[in-house]
Amino acid sequence: MWDKPDLLNACANTLYALAAAAAIYAGVHALVHSPLLPLRHVALQGEIGHITREQAEAAARAGAAGTFFSVDLDAVRRAFEALPWVRKVEVRRLWPDRILVAIEEHVALARWGADARTMRLVNTYGEVFAGELSEAERLPQFAGPGGSAREMARVYGAFRQALAPLALEPRQVLLSPRYAWQLRLSNGLTLELGRDQLKEPVMERLSRFVAFYAQTLGALNRKLDHVDLRYPNGFALRVPEIVDSGRESKSMGNKRRGREKA
Repeated sequence: MWDKPDLLNACANTLYALAAAAAIYAGVHALVHSPLLPLRHVALQGEIGHITREQAEAAARAGAAGTFFSVDLDAVRRAFEALPWVRKVEVRRLWPDRILVAIEEHVALARWGADARTMRLVNTYGEVFAGELSEAERLPQFAGPGGSAREMARVYGAFRQALAPLALEPRQVLLSPRYAWQLRLSNGLTLELGRDQLKEPVMERLSRFVAFYAQTLGALNRKLDHVDLRYPNGFALRVPEIVDSGRESKSMGNKRRGREKA
């Protein structure tokens, strides 16, 4: 072996390479954990309206441990994603001593569920999330089968656009287990739209209602509370005054018959 210079040179080169790799590793390790490169700042970026300063500081303390190089960016991301109202987080290093946390908050579109007291909301992507609202934040209410929030968020925009000529807003959007639609409008009127069908989609029924509203329902000098649009060539309506009058007449008739019997 000792009389084979090529083999000796190869062994020597291998040892030099291993020594260099070990030196580089030791240098990188020392640099990564060096107190000379501390992490000094966590900067937030994005439209932030619901995350408090205290919540952001707590998330930074929980996730941003280590130096500029050794901090676990995934841990920082998870710490901020755990905050209420946070939909998406991206984290990256900014030389020489900070990390940037880009936050996308949920934009609430509606309250979710039949119970208005629940703290579940639907964002503009149709995703359900947990969040609290202030009393000043009035949102419509969605209620439907599990997994239907995305479809309801999509159709809600079409409902709003269709009702805009009447200056009305859908304040409650309900989808039954059989996928029949019902709207409660900002004037208190309930619209029964029924199920989507090939011959007559739900939006066609709503468009017909809007087109004929002014010369039909709008011309009535009565308070209306319920309109059934599930008819192919028209719609049926319920007038509270007539219903209450009928009940009162029936009640008076019962009392009159009672006196006659006595």
